[in-house]
Amino acid sequence: MNQSIQKETFNFLNQLKENNDRDWFNAHKPEFKTIEKDVKAAYNYLGGLMNNHDQIEKVKIFRIYRDVRFSKNKQPYKTHFGGSFIRKKPELRGGYYLQLQPNNESFIAIGFWQPNKDDLLRIRKEFEMDDSEIREILNNEMFKSTWGNFVGDELKTAPKGFDKEHSAIDLIRKKQFIFTKDYTDNEVLENDFLIKVNEAFKNARPYLDYMTDVLTSNLNGESLL
Repeated sequence: MNQSIQKETFNFLNQLKENNDRDWFNAHKPEFKTIEKDVKAAYNYLGGLMNNHDQIEKVKIFRIYRDVRFSKNKQPYKTHFGGSFIRKKPELRGGYYLQLQPNNESFIAIGFWQPNKDDLLRIRKEFEMDDSEIREILNNEMFKSTWGNFVGDELKTAPKGFDKEHSAIDLIRKKQFIFTKDYTDNEVLENDFLIKVNEAFKNARPYLDYMTDVLTSNLNGESLL
């Protein structure tokens, strides 16, 4: 059975945006709980689809409550739903993310948001040694039409210990290795939206498989597992 995103989800989030306070939220708690249950079912349905082409260890849906302790924005609630799909560790690396946000701000993402220092160096060293395989993946017609180009933070110049004139410096100076794909509200509310998201995630496998190979082996290609 297909599990689609309901229009009521976006309606509620738009109302929450206009009334982002605890009194309003508490008064509408039953409505939120119903919507939250539907959203969780949708994420879990998608996770089930993904398990046909990947090994998803966990579907993690983030809470609507914001941590305002260290933020200038003191609004207590997020105005979107977000969730990640965690691959089986340590064999598989990288992850998937889906954010449902009204006003044409929904998106999906794949890759590596905040690679740790060791992983970042390992990726950069791989690109320095041989960037042909990653470029072949990035230039693949199916991958590129689905995911486009890298987004995320990068250095303005070469990282310490790398040649700023290196032919792969455009890749080496990246600090994140993320791809995103945006969706309109109408696209999200289509009955087959989650099926299309699953296909987009499936098209990302060559990239995630390559990066997994890099991060689970040393520069000599020997497994670290």
